[in-house]
Amino acid sequence: MKTIGILTSGGDAPGMNAAIRAAARAAFANGLRVKGIRNGYDGLIKGDIYEMNVSSVADIIHKGGTILGSARSSEFRTKEGQDKAVKVIESYGIEGIVVIGGDGSFHGANILHERGIKTIGIPGTIDNDMGYTEFTIGYTTAVETVKEAIWKLRDTSSSHGRGNVVEVMGRHCGDIALYAGVAGGAESILVPEVPVDMEQVIERVRRGKKRGKLHHIIVVAEGVGNSKEIVEKIESETGVETKLTILGHVQRGGSPSAYDAMIASEMGVKSIELLMEGQSSQAVGIKDGKIYNLPITEAVNTKSEFNRELYTIANMLAN
Repeated sequence: MKTIGILTSGGDAPGMNAAIRAAARAAFANGLRVKGIRNGYDGLIKGDIYEMNVSSVADIIHKGGTILGSARSSEFRTKEGQDKAVKVIESYGIEGIVVIGGDGSFHGANILHERGIKTIGIPGTIDNDMGYTEFTIGYTTAVETVKEAIWKLRDTSSSHGRGNVVEVMGRHCGDIALYAGVAGGAESILVPEVPVDMEQVIERVRRGKKRGKLHHIIVVAEGVGNSKEIVEKIESETGVETKLTILGHVQRGGSPSAYDAMIASEMGVKSIELLMEGQSSQAVGIKDGKIYNLPITEAVNTKSEFNRELYTIANMLAN
C-alpha cells in the first residue's frame, strides 16, 4: 500500500481532527502518501481531494469540528454515485480509506470494501449510539458541554425560583441526557429508552417546591417528544414557572476533552496499522479500556445497551 485517503462523514464531533491527525501522521511514519477527502462521500464523488503532509495536520488536535468538512450525500446511496466514487478513488491511486463517522458512514465504508477498496471505520459521533464500542469520539466532550450548561442554568433558575427543561441531542440514544443529567444533578432525566412518567416528574417538582427548593432541572433527550409540551404540563400542574432551553448544535462544538483526544489518537493509529496489515471493512473501537477492531458488518449490527443501573441511580439521587 502506497496511498491512503481520509474522510469524515455525517455529523461532526469533537475529536475528529485528533483522529485525522493521528491517522495521517501514522501513515507518514510508514512511508505512505495521504489524500484528504473534503466533505465526506459527496466530496469523494466530486473529486474534492488534496495531498496532505505533516503541516496539513499541525495544530489541529485541539480544534473542534473537522478540517476535512462533512456533508450528506444522497448520490452515494445510488449505484451511479458509487461507480463515480470508485473511479475517483482509482484515478488518485488511493488503495485504502479511513472513514470517521457514525453508522451511515460505516455502511458507506462497507460499500467501498465490497467494490475492492480497503476501508477502516473510526466511530465519530457525539450520540454514543454505536453499541460495539464503549465510547464514540466526541461523546465525552458533549457530556461536558451539557453538564456545564446545566450548572449555569441552575444558577439563574435558583435566582428566580424557576424550573428549566433542558433539551439535549439523542433521537434514539439517551446517553448524553443520562450521563450529563447525573453529573449535573438534574432532578429528572427523560430518555427514549424508558417510558416517560410525567406524573413522577411533576411530583418531584411539587416536593421540591414544598421544601423550598429554588431550582428544578429536567433533562430531556430530543427523541422523547415535544419538550414545549413538557414545559407547559409542568407549569400547569405545579404552578412553577418553567423555561425551555434547547442546546442544539452547541453540543457538537468546542475543543475535545482529554479523553476524546486520546482515544481519537489511538484509533487513528490503529486504523493505519490495520490497513498496513491488509485488513478491510474493520471498525475500530474501545472495549474494557483497550482499542480493538471487528468487522464493520458486525459493528453496525451491535445494539447499543442503555445503562439502566445508572438510570436507577439517577432516580434515587433525585428523590
